[in-house]
Amino acid sequence: MTLVCGSDEAGRGPTVGSMFIVGSMFNEEDISKLKELGVKDSKLLTHKKRKELAKEIEKLAVEIKVIQVKPNEIDEAVSDDNGFNLNWLEAKKHAEIINQLKPHKMIIDCPSPNIKAYTNYLRKLLDPELLNTLQLIIEHKAEKHMPVAAASIIAKCKREEEVLEIEKIVGQSIGSGYSSNPVCQKFLKENFDKYPEFIRKSWSTFKVLDEQKKQKSLKEF
Repeated sequence: MTLVCGSDEAGRGPTVGSMFIVGSMFNEEDISKLKELGVKDSKLLTHKKRKELAKEIEKLAVEIKVIQVKPNEIDEAVSDDNGFNLNWLEAKKHAEIINQLKPHKMIIDCPSPNIKAYTNYLRKLLDPELLNTLQLIIEHKAEKHMPVAAASIIAKCKREEEVLEIEKIVGQSIGSGYSSNPVCQKFLKENFDKYPEFIRKSWSTFKVLDEQKKQKSLKEF
């Protein structure tokens, strides 16, 4: 029995909310069933279809691991003076998935433009006992592989669930959570400093709003 795991993320770029990294592992013989179900890159599916497929994927999978990377952890990573960044943070989480699930084949959608450097960094984080048996495939746009597409669907659903939870807490819509979204822009202007647990302070959107508030305070003073 060959275990194949795919990994992908959702929520890498928004100002509001977490990033979710998911590993979805299947028996190799069951992977063709994912295609029959209509599994594809989550960005090509409607919200309703993603939710439907997520249930089927969970039934078919041997195991699924979901890692929620909250805003404070992202801020710490990208603010590190040692040159650590979001790509390396993702690599750490992918390594965590591999070390726990122990697949025979691992397929990762690479976030870095430098696949070789990313692969070398990731391999250093893996359990040495796995390196002799693990087939590691790291590619750009890896959602063409069904296990990665499945992971992208689960990750996107988790991200959407979190957005709804945040909206319940703050009592208003946050849109997509991306600063390019008009609804999110309105939310951030009104609340950027009220909900620190949900907002990425290392993002330029927060920094600009924070600086504007400081300048306004100085003028009023």
